[in-house]
Amino acid sequence: MTTLRLRTPAVAARSDRSFWLQDIAAAAATEPLRGDHRADVAIVGGGYTGLWTALRIKAESPETRVVILEADICGSGASGRNGGQVHSWYAQIDLLSAVVGEAEARQLCADTADAITDLQQLQDSGVIDMDLRLHGWLWTASSLAQEGAWDCAVRMTATVDPSRFRPLTAPDIRRRTGSSASYLGVVEEKAGTLHPAKLALGLRALASARGVAIHERSPVLTIEPGALCTLRTAQGNLRADKVVLAANAWLSALPELRRRLYVVSSEIIATAPVPELLDDIGWSDGASICDSQSQVLYYQRTPAGRVIFGRGSGGVAFGGDFGAEFNRTPGHGRENVRELHRVYPELRGTPIDYDWAGPIDCTAEHIPVFGSLRGHPNIFFGMGFNGTGIAQTPIGGRILASLVLGRDDRWGRSGLVGLARRATMPPEPIRFVGAKLMRAAIRRKNEAEIRNEKPGAVSRMLMRRLPGGRGR
Repeated sequence: MTTLRLRTPAVAARSDRSFWLQDIAAAAATEPLRGDHRADVAIVGGGYTGLWTALRIKAESPETRVVILEADICGSGASGRNGGQVHSWYAQIDLLSAVVGEAEARQLCADTADAITDLQQLQDSGVIDMDLRLHGWLWTASSLAQEGAWDCAVRMTATVDPSRFRPLTAPDIRRRTGSSASYLGVVEEKAGTLHPAKLALGLRALASARGVAIHERSPVLTIEPGALCTLRTAQGNLRADKVVLAANAWLSALPELRRRLYVVSSEIIATAPVPELLDDIGWSDGASICDSQSQVLYYQRTPAGRVIFGRGSGGVAFGGDFGAEFNRTPGHGRENVRELHRVYPELRGTPIDYDWAGPIDCTAEHIPVFGSLRGHPNIFFGMGFNGTGIAQTPIGGRILASLVLGRDDRWGRSGLVGLARRATMPPEPIRFVGAKLMRAAIRRKNEAEIRNEKPGAVSRMLMRRLPGGRGR
């Protein structure tokens, strides 16, 4: 039987870790896997997807022996490197509907709204201190071409939740963000920001308290499939009846999944704390903010007065293969700094204390996919959160738990389950060359549109072929 070979992540140096991971006084890493062990369910990956899946399995079936194997520390991947933005799936209800149909899309969007409430309860009860601030998510336009980017989502959402989005005027945005770069938009009020690494470590502690065994610094090198799978690490072996692959972008190592997955990097910077300056310009709360360009800008003010400013403008991985170069970009966030100064010229003299990057697992539809590997019905996967996962991975955990436990419920029957209905990526090198051309076109388009100019004919032609329609 074919052995599955996984890719060992290039562990980021401390200076290349995200601000979030450097900011926390991290609890000591759990012990690596050593020797031979046995589990009912083995989960590869200790990020949000793996942790939520483990918690859901234990909630539904407390006697199930669940073991998480994490290559680095929990949250060291996308879960601890993201921009800390929390918002529901209603912004993508049109993309969801194209995959699962409008009825289920509405339910999934409501589920993510419930997940935000659950996060609030975890914080309010003192279970996880994640710096959650539900001060809203602003979806804005800063050029003529961006105006109305939200119209379809707002229209579809209004049929089930008319108050979910509220329109914003230029004075509204200026008052809430301290910037006049964006002048039109909508706000989802029950949304906001949090500290991603605090959430990840909080989930780790919660899972451990509920009986999940967690072994960090234990990258899975190979999996030998079978009725009883064997997962091999450098120092140990774990045999399990079922396996969950929750390693996001690193799942591109498997050819079956790579055909539906492409990997890009996103870049983020964090300024020095400047709370007085931000107060002076009127930016005082914890709202999350996005514009509507194709390489979307996303930013927030932390409680300490840092500005976290991200952009999906990084590199493309050839064949889904990537290493340490995806931990930090050679330009050290230069483009992000330029955009930060455009949006907030008052910050031109503010030092940039941190810059980092990280891989994002993307599907053509910009919607995640779940299922089991072909010929291996006891090896499950979840991938493709496309950089939007804080309120979405709890839903992924429910789906994966139902698949693992064999539950015939709406989670296991979700339209998000199954690779066959998803678009297949072109083979290499066509995929890589095409992606490079596309991202260059997106860059030119953004540069032109922010000046309220039209992009060139070639860029427009390439953009019409962009999967997912909106390029978010």
